[in-house]
Amino acid sequence: MSLDKQLPSTRTAELDSICLKAEVLPVISLERLEDAVPLGQALVDGGLTVLEVTLRTECALEAIKRMREALPSASIGAGTVLTPAQYRQAEQAGADFVVTPGATEALYRYGVESPVPMLPGVATVSEVMSGWQYGYRRFKFFPAVSSGGISALKAFAGPLSGARFCPTGGITLENAGEYLALENVMCVGGSWLTPKALIDEENWAAIRELARQAAERFHH
Repeated sequence: MSLDKQLPSTRTAELDSICLKAEVLPVISLERLEDAVPLGQALVDGGLTVLEVTLRTECALEAIKRMREALPSASIGAGTVLTPAQYRQAEQAGADFVVTPGATEALYRYGVESPVPMLPGVATVSEVMSGWQYGYRRFKFFPAVSSGGISALKAFAGPLSGARFCPTGGITLENAGEYLALENVMCVGGSWLTPKALIDEENWAAIRELARQAAERFHH
């Protein structure tokens, strides 16, 4: 069996340096393009400088472009990337990194060649092993709470000692600290920082306050 092309270790280092900037990664779903920059600004002002914009809405790619331009100190990632075609769109939009809910062979192969690092989504040891054979060592653990949460990550640590995770899905201000206390957790992702009601009201001050609470509570 011929070994597939391996991910350059520099990609892992790039993800580490992005995740070192923030323990908490706001997961953002934008319905209106004009909300992108003020929302991003509120999160950055609150102290969270690594943002994931999910490609679940029509305006997401354009939102990433605008946030990249307006927030030079922030790292802007594209989330909910399902296919290599979407990965390519995220690259073209200027995304600093790509996050997937799960991973396919096609995504792993594309990610190995891409200059933009990918955080592939996994829920089981077998899925981590699939990424491992391509050279991936950093993963999104999703959906975290329903896939076994803290106890699953503790169990992963034994056989997968070189892997580190960003748990997302069911993470809250209340339980984030327990996850961040684990050796193999580098950051957590959460949508609690950007409640739809506050975005609809354009209440950027309240979102800035949520970001500030998280940044202060979970700083390195």
